[in-house]
Amino acid sequence: METLILKHQEKSKENTIEMVDFYNEATEDYAFWSKDLNMHFGYYRPFLNSPFRRNTMLNEMNNQVLKRLNLDKDKSTIIDLGCGVGGTMRYALKKIKGLTAFGVTLSPFQVEKGNALLKHLKGSIINENYNQTSFKSNSFDGALAIESFCHSGHDKRSFKEAYRVLKSNGRFVIADAFLKKETSELCYGSNYAYRKLCSHWSLERLASIKTVKKDLTDLGFKNIKVEDVSFRVAPSVLHVPFAITGFILKKLFAFKSLKRESLHNLKGSFYALLSGLHMKSFGYYFISATK
Repeated sequence: METLILKHQEKSKENTIEMVDFYNEATEDYAFWSKDLNMHFGYYRPFLNSPFRRNTMLNEMNNQVLKRLNLDKDKSTIIDLGCGVGGTMRYALKKIKGLTAFGVTLSPFQVEKGNALLKHLKGSIINENYNQTSFKSNSFDGALAIESFCHSGHDKRSFKEAYRVLKSNGRFVIADAFLKKETSELCYGSNYAYRKLCSHWSLERLASIKTVKKDLTDLGFKNIKVEDVSFRVAPSVLHVPFAITGFILKKLFAFKSLKRESLHNLKGSFYALLSGLHMKSFGYYFISATK
């Protein structure tokens, strides 16, 4: 048992190093995906935003997460656990005038780039692990994690830290992809796509939605609401092949070679699309809960 634990810890450490290198080098590639540097998929609202305009869907994802946080618009403080370069933070700070926002990321590049973009806003990004931050307990009115906890395998430690830093009755919202069944139950095709997705995007694993709900309940979260929004996210996922093609052509016409991390990012995006086609195995969810 001790040997298995040590092997898991070593694998987790290696994955963290790969993930930091990936985001240090590939973050700028996301400028092609999103002019606001939103490093996530989007949310489509029929007749309210266009499935052909990717940036409106990406910002609508930010909007949907904010709605579920149900913040006091006069004075609130939030933490973005795995914030990238702060795209969601900037959106929130511009939308809610009484808001103060903090973000954590392991990537030094993202800290520098993100804080430069937050210069005139009430937000700050620090270089920390979202599984163990330096913030005091009961500090925040809201906590969010958009496509970030998958990098540590939707580990219970991540949810525990979110619970710790939240104030009593504070809201926690996750937007991410999860498995609908255990990995041992995946068919050959979905298992292949899953392994390749994790490898190219430096994801430790995707947890099953049932396991995550149980973990949140065990930690003491209440009013847990799970929403399958796969069909709302799908239109932005369908942008992936066009974005990949456009990005490669842009590099070729500029006579630039693709970085190793960029290639991993592009391949990961392809396997994200492939995984999305296995709808019995994968789903995209909003999970909302109250401390």
